[in-house]
Amino acid sequence: MARIRLKTKLVVSISAMVFGLVAALSWIYVSQMVRQRVAESYDGADFVAHQILHGARQALEIDLSSSKIDVNDPQQVHDTIDEVLQSDAGLNGLLQSIVGYSPTIYDAAIADTAGKAMLHTEAGSLDKSLPRREELSSLRDGGILDQLSVVYGTPRVYEVRIPLQRGDVPFGEIRVGLSTVFLKNELQPLLNRALLFSVIAMLVSLALAGALMTAALRPLEAIGRRLDQMTADVGPQPEAESPQTDEYGVVTTKIDRLGRQIQDVKEVFSALKENLDQIMGTLQDGLVLFTRDSRVVLVSASAERFVGRPRSEILGCDVEEIFDDSTRMGQIVLDAFALHEPVPQREIEFDNGRRMQIALDFIEERGERIGALLTMRDAESVRRIENEIELSRRLAAIGRLTSGVAHEVKNPINAIVVHLEVLREKLQQIDPDTQRHMDIIGTEIRRLDRVVQTLVDFTRPVELRLVDTDLRRIVDEVVTLAAPEAKNRGVYIVAEISAEALVTRVDADLIKQALLNVVINGAQSMPDGGQLLVKASRAGEFARLEVRDQGTGIPPEIQDKIFNLYFTTKKQGSGIGLAMTYRVLQLHNGSLEFESVANQGTTFRMLLPLAGVESDGNAATQKQAAEQQR
Repeated sequence: MARIRLKTKLVVSISAMVFGLVAALSWIYVSQMVRQRVAESYDGADFVAHQILHGARQALEIDLSSSKIDVNDPQQVHDTIDEVLQSDAGLNGLLQSIVGYSPTIYDAAIADTAGKAMLHTEAGSLDKSLPRREELSSLRDGGILDQLSVVYGTPRVYEVRIPLQRGDVPFGEIRVGLSTVFLKNELQPLLNRALLFSVIAMLVSLALAGALMTAALRPLEAIGRRLDQMTADVGPQPEAESPQTDEYGVVTTKIDRLGRQIQDVKEVFSALKENLDQIMGTLQDGLVLFTRDSRVVLVSASAERFVGRPRSEILGCDVEEIFDDSTRMGQIVLDAFALHEPVPQREIEFDNGRRMQIALDFIEERGERIGALLTMRDAESVRRIENEIELSRRLAAIGRLTSGVAHEVKNPINAIVVHLEVLREKLQQIDPDTQRHMDIIGTEIRRLDRVVQTLVDFTRPVELRLVDTDLRRIVDEVVTLAAPEAKNRGVYIVAEISAEALVTRVDADLIKQALLNVVINGAQSMPDGGQLLVKASRAGEFARLEVRDQGTGIPPEIQDKIFNLYFTTKKQGSGIGLAMTYRVLQLHNGSLEFESVANQGTTFRMLLPLAGVESDGNAATQKQAAEQQR
């Protein structure tokens, strides 16, 4: 159904109001005119009746005592008076003149108490019973519709009756008839002219009201155009051409000021929305924001992984349309919304073994709920981040501890070496057994010195020599260096290198040593030989290096310890290689992770930011971003 414009509503309303006012005034005028004319007709008929009454009284006052009739006989008295009335020339002339000259008088008569005409303007009605007609006073005192029915209805005859007495005894009555035909002939031209003028006045008032309203609402149209310009994406609004002091000018000035404020707010809102979309797109946690009526208004990109539906389908949906109570997460969320109770952070496990952390908080303002925020987080990712933080904390603590220990141990070692050489010089003749023990002491002291030096080098701050380096070249060099030793163990290294350049800004020597450590460890973990895959590829904004062996795998109980300094399961191992590799990746804002399956091998993944990509140093975030590219 089409909506009626405000202008049309106002024009119709004002026109209807003016039309009603003119119609009411016209009705009052017509009704007053009809009522006045009926009243005048009644007054005229009443005056005529009193004239007849006056003439009849003279005839009734004659002295009958001198006549030959019996005055005690009512019939003789009635007949005598009847004869006097009919023979009274003045009275008969009065009745005839009344009918002849009065435009509304239909007839006039004098009737006795029985209703028979003693004197009548129509000769044929003498001595006949006259019908009683409705009194004219009822029409005079009636409503306007009754009076209008006289003019436009069926012709009728009303009458004015006055009682006639002889002495104190009722003798008859004066009847003056008034025909509505005569009244209609007199009133109808006046009423038709009044009605015509009223209709013309109504039409003219409608036209004038429409024109005046159109002219009065023209400034509103200009204001509406300005508001349309403000709400449209047409850039800054033009300034008013010239200041005005009338009401329209004041409103226009305020609208222009409001338009500039709205434009500024719109620009700020657009910038905030763009920034919010970027933030929501990079968040690893799934966030879903609901309104007070449980409808989704904001969804992070990661929420798609947890809900299993794209963002376009989630936005605008009700909570019951998104979650199903057949799932564990759906039960928790739907129950929380039904009971209006928040859900503290808790961990749930799905049928496929996947674990997830969820939390639901209701947002309230002044005791009224205005929305809700659902947070979803991958529990495994949280654990990996917590493990890496713990590992970094341990490495930092070990670094602080070892730097102090190495400094304290280095001095005694130097003193022991000096005193051992002095002892050798003082002993001129040394038996072979003593010489052997002194040689063992010297050898162990030198080995201890190397261990301490290695410890010092590991904890010492490293000055990186960063250059743009193609990781494909480093992979080729590492494969060439490790191939001979791997071949001796029956291991064949296979390299899968991306055709796309993987340019990163790194210290090439440190990255080469870190990758070589992982490759050598992989070859050493394959006692039965096999294939060792070294793969270099791009994963979004990162370069990914993978080393996949076919060894015995890393037991689950020691997987959280393999990056600890000096931890090793090899008889000849030092426990420094993987710890050093992990530290090198941290220094380059990269990350190192692994997956291991018993008797199926282990896969190490190294992630490094590509050159020209800003890095925030958050290894966990980088790893999760790379996982989405797998």
